This record gives sequence, C-alpha cells and structure tokens, in this order.
Amino acid sequence: MSDATSEQRPKTAAELEAELAAARERLAVSVDELVTRTQPKEIARRQKENARLAFIDATRTQDGGWRVERLVAVGAAVVAVVVASVLLRRRRG
Repeated sequence: MSDATSEQRPKTAAELEAELAAARERLAVSVDELVTRTQPKEIARRQKENARLAFIDATRTQDGGWRVERLVAVGAAVVAVVVASVLLRRRRG
C-alpha cells in the first residue's frame, strides 16, 4: 500500500465549502424527486401505466396480434363475476 493518501494536502475551507454545497444540491434534488414520486397523482399515474402495459402484455402476442384464448378467459371470468353478483343480490333481496 502506498502512502500517497497520507501525503495529500489538507483541503482548504473554500474546497470544503464547495463540496458541502455540491452535497446539499444533490440531497435537495433527491428529496425533490422523492416528494414527486410519493404524490398520490404520481402514484396513480404509474399504476395506471403499469396496468395498461400488463393488459397489453397479457392480450397481445409479440407480433401485435390478439391472444384470443386469453381474451375469452377474461371475458368468461367477467361474466361469471356478474352472474354471481346478480344471484347474490336476488338471494338477499
């Protein structure tokens, strides 16, 4: 190991202040980004985009065609939920 690090000159007050200012600026940018990421509108926007991409991925092939078998399965599931909710309402009412 070399003693090059121990031979470095101490930093001046101006250099230390410049480093602190740069660190504060980086911290401010990070905090601003975190504040933006945690806003409800931003969270909702990201979730909407993720849902849209998941839907496209689940219903489209790589060449852009429809995955008919998956669309039929989703449609059948929706119909089953609607029928079940109608039957439950009739039974309660």
